[in-house]
Amino acid sequence: MIIGIPKEIKNNENRVGMTPAGVAELTRRGHQVYVQHEAGQNSGFADEAYVAVGAAILPTIEETYARAEMIVKVKEPIAPEYGLIRPGQVLFTYFHFAADRTLTEAMLKSGAVCLAYETVEKADHSLPLLIPMSEVAGRMSVQEGARFLERPQGGKGILLGGVPGVRPARVLILGGGTVGTNAAWMAAGLGAEVTIADINLDRLRYLSEIMPKNVTTLYSSSHNIRTELPTTDLVIGSVLIPGDKAPHLITRDMLPLMKPGSVLVDVAIDQGGCFETSHPTTHSEPVYTLDGIVHYAVANIPGAVPYTSTLALTNATLPYTIALAGKGWKQACQDDPALALGLNVVEGKVTYKAVADLFGLPYEPAL
Repeated sequence: MIIGIPKEIKNNENRVGMTPAGVAELTRRGHQVYVQHEAGQNSGFADEAYVAVGAAILPTIEETYARAEMIVKVKEPIAPEYGLIRPGQVLFTYFHFAADRTLTEAMLKSGAVCLAYETVEKADHSLPLLIPMSEVAGRMSVQEGARFLERPQGGKGILLGGVPGVRPARVLILGGGTVGTNAAWMAAGLGAEVTIADINLDRLRYLSEIMPKNVTTLYSSSHNIRTELPTTDLVIGSVLIPGDKAPHLITRDMLPLMKPGSVLVDVAIDQGGCFETSHPTTHSEPVYTLDGIVHYAVANIPGAVPYTSTLALTNATLPYTIALAGKGWKQACQDDPALALGLNVVEGKVTYKAVADLFGLPYEPAL
């Protein structure tokens, strides 16, 4: 198969769809890989590293799309890319369709086969291609939250871990999945007082067993969240409903409960956000203040640490990429039910039910 790896053009997206090590696994199996010029540069991978493992370098994104049977990238295509995608072409990337009707309609019109990393789901309901970036995003959410609690950044001027004789910051994490768990480890390690809220009691029991003593668990309800907000300095929203829009757990009328300069970090923003007042921001302009509360809602948080993120992502996606390249998308998905769940839009049809239901579009199974 002919595989193309374009350079990401979303604002401050520095990751690349595959490392040279991943490309080497494809070329040694006889596949042709085209990498756009400088696609890996911001992740620390020079063109020469790709050439050394058998890839060919193409000068433009247009050529990369034109030659490839399958495109492997990181983030969803944006408007300048829509016209480059052709019928039957396979796109393997993060899409987050539920957060973007325009993208959904563009991919339907393109006739492409859209395999979304975030909805590949194993029998145990784990999300193998979302986990690595969720680990990065969870850890980074605390770094960024701590940064924007600083007074020069608009925060209330509190040190996350405090110092002897001074109480540390209080952190509320909404959602006890991969993002929330990694955020809790980071916040706890810095010495904050951490509370994780979730509706899954089995998960809360598990977290209470593995977390350090400065982490407590709480059943997630509107009442409990409202009770916590007046004494909370940093809220991290990390709620996920696979393939669907995130629920709003903090509404605008709750913001006055928090002290001015408190920080909300919405990791769920690429699925629509779990705070009513969230809207997507970028790494170049990551925050805005509303009703005195600092909002951080960058949709591609791991893009700020592209070396770590690209390595972690390729580790997870490579076995699936090899299967798609070797068997073609239909056979690979028939052989692997987990991969088949990644099919969101196929040749003009919506093939993921949550997306179809959300936008009121017809749903048709892909296979």
